[in-house]
Amino acid sequence: MNQKSTRQPIWLPLAIAVAMVVGIFIGSRFTSNKPVADNDRKLNAILNLIAQDYVDTTNLHDLIELSIPKILSNLDPHTSYFSAEELKASSDDLNGSFSGIGISFVMVNDTIGVVEVIPGGPSEKVGIMAGDRIVSIDDSTATGEGMTNGMVMKRLRGDKGSKVKLGIKRQNSDKILTFTVTRGDIPVNTVDSYYMIDKNTGYIKVNQFGRHTYDEFITAMASLQEEGAKRYMIDLRGNGGGFMEMAVLMVNEFLPADQPIVFTKGRYKRDDSEVWSDGNGSFQDAEVAVLIDEFSASASEIFAGALQDNDRGLIVGCRSFGKGLVQKEFVLPDSSAIRLTTARYYTPSGRCIQKDYKSGGLLNYENELVDRYMNGELYSRDSMKVDKNQVFSTLHGRTVYGGGGIVPDIFVARDTSGITSYYIEVANAGLLQRYAFTYCNNNRASLDKMEDYKQFLRLAPSDDVIIKDFADYAAANGIAPRWYYINLSHDVIVTNLKALIARDIFGNQAFYPILNRNDKTVQEALKALNKHKAAFPITY
Repeated sequence: MNQKSTRQPIWLPLAIAVAMVVGIFIGSRFTSNKPVADNDRKLNAILNLIAQDYVDTTNLHDLIELSIPKILSNLDPHTSYFSAEELKASSDDLNGSFSGIGISFVMVNDTIGVVEVIPGGPSEKVGIMAGDRIVSIDDSTATGEGMTNGMVMKRLRGDKGSKVKLGIKRQNSDKILTFTVTRGDIPVNTVDSYYMIDKNTGYIKVNQFGRHTYDEFITAMASLQEEGAKRYMIDLRGNGGGFMEMAVLMVNEFLPADQPIVFTKGRYKRDDSEVWSDGNGSFQDAEVAVLIDEFSASASEIFAGALQDNDRGLIVGCRSFGKGLVQKEFVLPDSSAIRLTTARYYTPSGRCIQKDYKSGGLLNYENELVDRYMNGELYSRDSMKVDKNQVFSTLHGRTVYGGGGIVPDIFVARDTSGITSYYIEVANAGLLQRYAFTYCNNNRASLDKMEDYKQFLRLAPSDDVIIKDFADYAAANGIAPRWYYINLSHDVIVTNLKALIARDIFGNQAFYPILNRNDKTVQEALKALNKHKAAFPITY
């Protein structure tokens, strides 16, 4: 008998057994006040048996680490386990800062390319420049196949005050330049961009709800108001959520006093809550449109749902993700943590927008977004899934639905114009980003003299020159030109390249103004605002 084939299956029942007893242990700690001595003895007995008598030497810590997520996965899709390292990284991003070297980078041909140096940050202070390539970190090679973004981030981040030695390849130098950077606190902005999209409309892109999102948001709103904004477009597409409190504060800016924002209901009264507006918002009379897509979740849905149910804002796009579960974080003795679902949240009309996660199990839940694509929901409002058994009414009597995300007031089908097989091939290969980085690297001297992205657009080569240059670049990287498809994709390729180049020079503040010119959802929202469909109360 093949020994290898007989030994492998042993680990499955072993892991399941440990998962069961670990689950009993966790459950007893967090959900019950009954004595846990029997469960403790049983857990210890099994772990001792494995340690002393199992056929192979085992690492019990690793076995338990693998088992905890297995038991939690049987509860709901959003109860989760974080190791101490994962918890720290997650908290750093949401809290709005971490200790690092102050650059944005991309992986270009298995090499770390610096695309942005944060002004006043540690890297700028020692002379690192946009366009540099990092070839070593602490005298260890940082190039080659297998190098990932996660690996780079782990090596570049560190404790404040710690040092990291970087080997830099710069275009105008034959030698490898060496810089020692002292890590410092780096801000993580959750408002990617804000600008005047026309003379009356301010646009704000929010990428997540972090600890400082409200401060960033209100600063952006005030700045746009000073520029003449009378109405606002809040883009939450791709925003997977974060701190619910930030969404509540943002909604409050648009509501009169004593309007419901969000409710939570849990197993116990201690987990129930009601949040109402206080009437101190600065934008109670401003028209507002909110952009959502299938990746807008959690706090994004709280924000969109509160404005929709109060007939205070127009929701534009496609049906949101459908996450209506509230997690509470329980830190374990080793600084790992469990984020345990303790309540469901409800929009002002009483909707719980959590999509089904019991029918078919976790796999079906994970595949639900794929199902939307396959069923044509992203391309036709008639294919959109709504639960006709969960009908609710907004403040002024409009019909809305529960049971699976926020259904937009104005549906915008996924824009497929220009999306050819050639475009998909070059996009999947990362050639758009790589071309933009290479373009900036080759033209750094002239680009650095430009004041803003508007000057770049005026002075940039013609669209035909850009598309020809890109086709040649793609061909040199293994993708042959197919001009029939290139011409069909002409506008989308050029728009993306200009936006990416502008971002590499000026940051996200330049990226979205260019990209949004051909964004169908943005344009439909602007059209609705121009027709005053987002005035209070909504009558759409």
